[in-house]
Amino acid sequence: MKLKALLPMKGTSERVPNKNMRDFDGAPLYHAIMKSLLASQYIEAVVINTDSQIIAQDAKKHFGERVIIIDRPEAIQGGDVSMNLIIDYDLQQLGGEHFLQTHSTNPLLRAETIDHAVEAYFAKLDQHDSLFGVTRVQTRFYDKDANPINHNPQELLRTQDLEPLYEENSNFYLFSKASFEASQKKRIGLTPQIFEVNKLEAVDIDEPEDFKLAELLHIHKDHL
Repeated sequence: MKLKALLPMKGTSERVPNKNMRDFDGAPLYHAIMKSLLASQYIEAVVINTDSQIIAQDAKKHFGERVIIIDRPEAIQGGDVSMNLIIDYDLQQLGGEHFLQTHSTNPLLRAETIDHAVEAYFAKLDQHDSLFGVTRVQTRFYDKDANPINHNPQELLRTQDLEPLYEENSNFYLFSKASFEASQKKRIGLTPQIFEVNKLEAVDIDEPEDFKLAELLHIHKDHL
């Protein structure tokens, strides 16, 4: 059940400046997920696709031989490039069949959770061709015109009695080269399974306030 982890990173970030190299607990942010990946019993190497020599050099310095650096071609650089295009490029450069893709913006994700996800992926390959992380949500949703989406206001059920919805949390995606090709080069395959992650562990940094929240949760992680 060994596989490679794909950890794509840009040198720039629009909403959180210099996000990947920004200090988080005394080290660049991406070090947190790197440590979790390398602590997993199933990750044999971490592949960093980047357009930044600063990130590449830092990764080699701190994580050594278990890191594979792929220089991102200019054709797939920029904030508007689909992640699936970057994954496609990586898969063309790499051996192996099964992969886990994650982001540097998941600093609270634990190695144990990664291991459980990998085990769930391989255990159900006869039923599902891929797996991705989700966060359970049980609350009342409305559209932009205040129309109820997942509940009947006339019944006013308790939120814990509502049918749960599941938010794709970008924590991880597990797939094979075969499923990627069969789904027209998408990391979520044709018959995926979902894997629930605790919402505190699943915090993903997209906005400046997310960074502050992740730092606070990290300080108190032993009590969560």
